[in-house]
Amino acid sequence: MTPRTEAELAELIAGAKQPMQVIGGGTRSAMAPRADILTSRGLSGISLYEPGSLTLVAQAGTALSDIEAALEAEGQCLPFEPVDHRGLLGTSGTPTIGGVFAANVSGPRRIQVGAARDFLLGVRFVDGSGRILKNGGRVMKNVTGYDLVKLMAGSKGRLGVLSEVALKVLPRTEVVCTLVIVGLDDAAAVRAMAQALGSPYEVSGAAHWPGQGTFLRIEGFAGSVAYRAEKLRGMLGGDIEQSVEVWPKIRDVSPFHGVAGDIWRLSVKPSDAPGIVARSGAEAALYDWGGGLVWLRMAPGTDLRTRIAGFQGHATLLRADEQTLARLPVEQPESPTIAALSAGIRAKFDPRGIFATDTDMIRAIVS
Repeated sequence: MTPRTEAELAELIAGAKQPMQVIGGGTRSAMAPRADILTSRGLSGISLYEPGSLTLVAQAGTALSDIEAALEAEGQCLPFEPVDHRGLLGTSGTPTIGGVFAANVSGPRRIQVGAARDFLLGVRFVDGSGRILKNGGRVMKNVTGYDLVKLMAGSKGRLGVLSEVALKVLPRTEVVCTLVIVGLDDAAAVRAMAQALGSPYEVSGAAHWPGQGTFLRIEGFAGSVAYRAEKLRGMLGGDIEQSVEVWPKIRDVSPFHGVAGDIWRLSVKPSDAPGIVARSGAEAALYDWGGGLVWLRMAPGTDLRTRIAGFQGHATLLRADEQTLARLPVEQPESPTIAALSAGIRAKFDPRGIFATDTDMIRAIVS
């Protein structure tokens, strides 16, 4: 089902008789569900773009490439660097701006500027009863009442289908360089990244690719970048490179593309990351966000959460075969208190259970 207007979207949801899976461009839908698929791709187009105000409004199904092209023409960008999951998950489709915010997809620059949700100013969406709801606006301001903007960011289609988003953008940086340090083990790399992020040199990316190096990005005006990069090199060593090619590879987890194995995404305390990786027995690892985000490639069928039992953080299973996905929860199980709150919120926005989750779909496929 591909509605072309918000009113048509509301009518489809109000008349739904069975659960449906909500997708944007289908880039994070690695499996074919046994349910109706509702896609926002028909809701496309930039409604408003004011470069001087650094704001943009677009329908949720607008291709991310169209958004980025419009911003590029004005020397602006999406500062949170949304991840392209297609290579990692082996999917096709076209990333959409609604999908980015529905999944709160954020790349390496999150450590400096924040996540995708921090740039979302306003939303329009249709809930599980077919009601059209609006929250937020087109400027940053103090929120009164319920902040549904933040609630919808990262909700993954469980509370409603985004029809329109208003967001803040930023100017593109003039110069980018990367300090590359080779030869550090995981623990030493995390310490170096912490030192860099704690320095006054405004590091906008801090990643460790075992076997390749530890990468620290500095951006801004040419003179400032040159000064800060030299100071950082004096503190940590390494070589300064002008190439930016490594950052899209880190953002999209390119080392795991086309390689067999289950893919896990861990959000942990950076200083805990090397020990967790060592305990995991992972076949390969990639550290981002100074060690706060860890991607692991595991042997098929591995129950990672049991193997690293007692860790503080979240472990999400992004890629595995159907049998493993049926046996292991995709997302980190919530505590009873949080689970009750989540269920209560979902019941308010989707009382009929129309919006099926990824787990619902997996269970349906293998049952």
